[in-house]
Amino acid sequence: MENLFNNRSQIEILISQADDNKMTEKLILQFENLKKTRTPFYLKANELEQILEWKLRKQYSRQTKIRQNNTENNIELITKTTFLLTQKNKDIETVLKLKSLTLLYGVEIPVASSILTLCYPENYSVIDFRNWRQIFKVSTKKTSYTTKEYNEYLKRIKYLSKKFNFSTQQIDIAIWQKDINENG
Repeated sequence: MENLFNNRSQIEILISQADDNKMTEKLILQFENLKKTRTPFYLKANELEQILEWKLRKQYSRQTKIRQNNTENNIELITKTTFLLTQKNKDIETVLKLKSLTLLYGVEIPVASSILTLCYPENYSVIDFRNWRQIFKVSTKKTSYTTKEYNEYLKRIKYLSKKFNFSTQQIDIAIWQKDINENG
């Protein structure tokens, strides 16, 4: 992991390659603005769908039927509760937030991490097989994760974030693009 990046400029280039239409920045800004007017903060169904479309990309339509079981009221209630959850121990807080979000139909740890990342980019990072492969130097494609694995992954992302002075979300997207560049 130490030699994942050479310098800040490499990370900046990877970020620009990964988000050529600036969708990540748009969503982060949208949620930052909503936090100013929606207290306590929560997501509506259309905002959750924006996150899912961003995260799932070509696989977005894969779980449409399952996601239709989410009601507007449940989405608001679950996301509001999730965002209000606090715990002195940040690992436990992260576990509580991830598990809470998985109450939504079609949301497992990778999508839950996407929700947290876009709403709180300084604190969270998206977990997926590309980033896992880069961080842990494994050759097998991993697609499901435990909350314990997420916390271990997040610690490593936060280390890189601090080392290179980027948000955890920015490090996350740079790692994702690095894997695309190396593995297609």
